[in-house]
Amino acid sequence: MDHIIRIKNLHKSFGPKRVLKGVNLNVVRGKTTVILGLSGGGKSTIIKHIVRLLKPDRGEVWVEDVDMARADEETVMRMRKKIGYLFQSGALFDSMNVYENVSFPLREHTEMGEREIERKVRERLKMVALNPDDVLKLYPDELSGGMRKRVGLARATILDPEIILYDEPTSGLDPITSDLITKLIRSLQEQLHVTSVLISHDIEESFKAGDYFAMLYDGRIIEYGRKEEFRHSSNPYVQQFINGRSEGPITVIR
Repeated sequence: MDHIIRIKNLHKSFGPKRVLKGVNLNVVRGKTTVILGLSGGGKSTIIKHIVRLLKPDRGEVWVEDVDMARADEETVMRMRKKIGYLFQSGALFDSMNVYENVSFPLREHTEMGEREIERKVRERLKMVALNPDDVLKLYPDELSGGMRKRVGLARATILDPEIILYDEPTSGLDPITSDLITKLIRSLQEQLHVTSVLISHDIEESFKAGDYFAMLYDGRIIEYGRKEEFRHSSNPYVQQFINGRSEGPITVIR
């Protein structure tokens, strides 16, 4: 199996708090891998290591043939062009309108002319179900939460990345908008042939989006498999999480 990302024995602490305690995870090229777990459990910490927003205390984070944990800055910048990142909030620049936000990576990393930039921005906005004529001149505070996520997704894909990282893409959205975002994730995977890593605690939307699933608990991956394997896992903690039950003690099968 072709693994585009390989995480080996990843450890990370913030002060006295040990967040990751030896995470091991492989991500299959061209598929969507969902990392599930409780809020604050370290899911975002994992994907921040993939794009080297964080450096591990110990362990390896391989993206293709580069260990992002040890790569020099020039190599990291080269690899980041292959990775799109949709932050939980959308992370749009408040002082820029939609056109300026989405075109920003093109201006930073390419020598495209203005006509080609506008063509690409319009293409990507249409791809995330936004009408360019309606939104190009709007600023982030004029957009709904779902629209901000979609503009952020257009920006995350504008450089045609090989990998897209999604940080709680449906968090804070109503069910209809959450379903739209999930459909867009699947659609973009099919249209752009990207590898996606999605972190979430939204079970329903995750099962619509994902091909492979990993459960993070107590700083480690305690279960991993294809969708149906994961759904029918014998691990009681996985079943508690999937079924939304919190009764009784949590027992984890290693």
